[in-house]
Amino acid sequence: MKCILLCAGYATRLFPLTENFPKALLEVGGRPLLDYIIDEVNSLDEVDQIYLVTNDRYTPHFQKWAEDKNNIKPIKVFNDKTTNNENRLGAIGDIQYTIEQANINDDLLIIAGDNLFTFKLRDFVDFQKEKGTSAVCVKEEDYETLKRLGVVETDENQKIVGFEEKPAEPKGRYAAYAEYLYPKEVIPVFKKYLEEGNNADAPGNFVAYLYKHMPVYAFPFEGQCYDVGTHESLAYVNKLYTKNN
Repeated sequence: MKCILLCAGYATRLFPLTENFPKALLEVGGRPLLDYIIDEVNSLDEVDQIYLVTNDRYTPHFQKWAEDKNNIKPIKVFNDKTTNNENRLGAIGDIQYTIEQANINDDLLIIAGDNLFTFKLRDFVDFQKEKGTSAVCVKEEDYETLKRLGVVETDENQKIVGFEEKPAEPKGRYAAYAEYLYPKEVIPVFKKYLEEGNNADAPGNFVAYLYKHMPVYAFPFEGQCYDVGTHESLAYVNKLYTKNN
């Protein structure tokens, strides 16, 4: 299994902190945010390689971080050559870019580099193995929160039967978070999705497309997942993780 960490966004809502420094390396509780994700990825025997995809502006920072970290699983940094919000590839574009650059033909674990989560990736992988197909992490959220997120509808077996990004009137009770597991047969679908002119940005858009073509299951995780995208959310997790460390 290969892991792709999505770290190519420009985090404009966190300027000036992220104007020339990546969000995923901002300190939370005295450690780079990304280190918490790496701890979890390192716990998976299945993963033998970590790929981090970023933009031209942040590449030197991630390369230095990866070098200094000397992780137990190799980390390779890819520069997607974009320079600003206007020419960015989008998360799905970056997944395809990494697949091509690394010539990936294995199962995929994909994680957004700004997600801090308290559940165990081991539980997610075991769930996906049991289902034998694609899976996405979800959490039950209140009605107002669901309006701001990707919302999934599931059947009694947790199979996804509906998906909508930021719905005005959510039909499901689960919000999708940016942790995904895809078996290797899904790899060609990323290219097909992009060639058809679909939205390359939010990775949830791919789930909304994929479940109509092949089974995708929702893993309802226990715990929290924080999307660190604003000064407020950064301050909140910093306080939380400083208290817990």
